[in-house]
Amino acid sequence: MAYKIGIIGAMEVEVEILKNDMEISRTFEKASMTFYEGKIGDTDVVVVRSGIAKVNAALCVQVLVDEFKITHVLNTGIAGSMDAKINIGDIVVSTDACYHDVDARIFGYPMGEIPSLGTRFFEADKWLREKAVEAIKAANPDVNVFEGRVISGDQFIGGDVPKDRLLEFNALCTEMEGAGIAQAAWLNHLPFVVVRAISDKADGSAEMDYPTFEKKAANDCAKLVEYMMSHLD
Repeated sequence: MAYKIGIIGAMEVEVEILKNDMEISRTFEKASMTFYEGKIGDTDVVVVRSGIAKVNAALCVQVLVDEFKITHVLNTGIAGSMDAKINIGDIVVSTDACYHDVDARIFGYPMGEIPSLGTRFFEADKWLREKAVEAIKAANPDVNVFEGRVISGDQFIGGDVPKDRLLEFNALCTEMEGAGIAQAAWLNHLPFVVVRAISDKADGSAEMDYPTFEKKAANDCAKLVEYMMSHLD
């Protein structure tokens, strides 16, 4: 099968290394985003910075589908830990993704489910998950990898927004784009996976943790994505 992988990072630091290392054949601008089409290893890819939060992320997926006809989507970046066993520097690979800030309970829907959509949890692609875990273990053997649920919302969790109220989701990490990417992929029948390096404990410590961890997270994520793109078969 010929793959064409859309690789999305929310921030420039999350895609800068990939852009520098890839073989770029074309750049394309739409919806205030710049898309870099080319190759990583022998795999056709499109690398893009979506911008932060769910709407940017979902728009980004739709452009990738409409303009580039991608076959799979990979979201890479950082997140806050929702599980005590997952520490700063560890990596989470999504089994599924869900919103933590969608609340239609007054109409009988569980927390996190969009009315009339028909699903609460967007399931990640099993093959992509396996390839991501394989890549992490090969490219970053000293990094612990966990598989589980990723939750997303347009809120930075910690401090004024405590993570205790999110525990009902049984998630491993929380961030601001993954579920938007997952929903857009699901609506387009597109396989996806979210891969997140843990930058903080989602407990108000991010102001101290994030600046220290940012560069390491970018390097770790870039290494695993580059290995993954070079070993898809």
